[in-house]
Amino acid sequence: MQNLRLTIAASITLIFFLSCQNKPKEKTEVDVVSTNKDSLNIEESEVIQEEEPFLLNEENAIDFFFNYAKEVTETKVRLTTSMGAITIELYDNVPYHKGNFIYLAKQGYFDNTMFHRVVKNFIIQGGNADNKATSQKRKEIGRYLLPPDTRKGHKHHRGTISMPSSERDNPHKLASPYEFFIVVTKPGSYHLDGSYTPFGRVVEGMDVVDKINKVEVDSGDWPMQNVYILKAEAF
Repeated sequence: MQNLRLTIAASITLIFFLSCQNKPKEKTEVDVVSTNKDSLNIEESEVIQEEEPFLLNEENAIDFFFNYAKEVTETKVRLTTSMGAITIELYDNVPYHKGNFIYLAKQGYFDNTMFHRVVKNFIIQGGNADNKATSQKRKEIGRYLLPPDTRKGHKHHRGTISMPSSERDNPHKLASPYEFFIVVTKPGSYHLDGSYTPFGRVVEGMDVVDKINKVEVDSGDWPMQNVYILKAEAF
C-alpha cells in the first residue's frame, strides 16, 4: 500500500512538471512608443507675424522724403479733373515737397479728392474732400507736416503750385502735406513769397485752372458744384 501511494505521488509530480514545461511564457516586454515629433507627424502651427504698415510721422517724414526724392525718376504729375487735365512740373531743389507730392500721387491719395477752395483771381486749392474715403487714406499714410523751404529762389508766379499752412494759427508756416494751391493771379501773388513753399509749376492745362477759378462758389469759397480730381499720375 505504501509503495502504491509513493508511485501515485511520483506520477502526479511528473505530470505537473511536464505541464509547466509546455506552458507558453507570458509576454513581459512593453512596446516602446517613439516620442519623436517627426514619427508622430505632428504639424507645428506656423506663427505668421504680419509686418506693421509703414506710417509717416513727424519723426520720419523729413528723412523719408529727402531720400525718396533722390530715388524717384518721375518729375511731373498729371491731374485729371472733372473739368480737364492739368500737368505740373516739380522743382528738384525742394525735395521734401516734391517727394511728398509724387508719393501721394503714386499712393492714389489725390484720386477722387476735390478742388475744395476757389478764390476768384487768386488761387484754386485742392487735395481734400468731405468724405470718409479721404480721411481713411490720410490715416493709412500717416500724420505729419512739412517745414517751409522758401529760400530756393522760387516765387509765386501765375501757375505756381505751392502748399498751404496746416492751420491759421501757425507761426512757423508748417505745410499741410495733403493739400496744395495753384496761383491764378496775373502776373503772380508775390505777397506769398517767404511764407509758403512753391514746389512746381503748371506746364499744361492753365486754361483748365482758369476755368476752375471761374466756377460759382458759396460764402466759404467752396464750389457750388464739386470739381473733382479724378486721378493723379506721376511720370
